[in-house]
Amino acid sequence: MLLIRCPYCEEDRPELEFRHAGEAHLVRPSNMDAMSDAEFERFLFIRQNPKGVVFERWRHVHGCARFFNAARDTITDKFVTTYKAGEPKPTLEGAEE
Repeated sequence: MLLIRCPYCEEDRPELEFRHAGEAHLVRPSNMDAMSDAEFERFLFIRQNPKGVVFERWRHVHGCARFFNAARDTITDKFVTTYKAGEPKPTLEGAEE
């Protein structure tokens, strides 16, 4: 079973306690009313899906219930690191910017 480290609980817990919550570090546009339909579609639905290290949001649903960010390698499905929401994205070799 895959273990995921919750940065708030400071424990490695089984993956069944967590839920994926999408791509991390997305910035909500301040001018949504001025966006074209295509721009809004790109913001709302289109996500990066690179091969290698990606940054994602996760939630410890069956634990502290808090959201946090993680860097995960999509090739090996291993978590490189987890860190609290609001903390800056770490610089990692092989990660998409």
